[in-house]
Amino acid sequence: MTDEDGDETSSLRAVAHPLRLRMLSLLTGTAMSAAEVARELEVTHANASYHLRTLAEAGYVVVDGEEKIRGGVAKRYRYVDEREHHESPSTEDEIAYLHASTRELERRYHRRRDWIWSSDLEGWVEPEVFDEAMRLLRQASALLHGATRPPRTPGTVPVSATSIAFRLEETP
Repeated sequence: MTDEDGDETSSLRAVAHPLRLRMLSLLTGTAMSAAEVARELEVTHANASYHLRTLAEAGYVVVDGEEKIRGGVAKRYRYVDEREHHESPSTEDEIAYLHASTRELERRYHRRRDWIWSSDLEGWVEPEVFDEAMRLLRQASALLHGATRPPRTPGTVPVSATSIAFRLEETP
């Protein structure tokens, strides 16, 4: 994808924006039009449309149908969790994504109802232990993504789940 200046931008950079991260979360449970996304996130329709197009160009959302609305046609977008990441983003793009994720996590924190669980670690473990932890984190993420429903579905509660895990380089 290219940015406003015509320069190549990694797909990771495309989601390195707090509003786009919120859109991905919102579109996990259902396909929505730009107008529906705008209403739910309390942004303008034009703003929602722009960011949805950016996410679509980067392959994070796909058009999942169209509907006729007042003489026009509205695209319905949905999040594609199973997308493959073929590129190697730059360190700058990864840091931009981490900053956006941190801002989004802080926004969610202010909406918390209760504090359930938090964990932080920088330590040394056997490679097999780390591989198993990664498998379990992916499994938990898949469980939550698969069970996500449209906003305000009766019998559901809003939740937040964020996990980041990576191997570190050894320090001398």
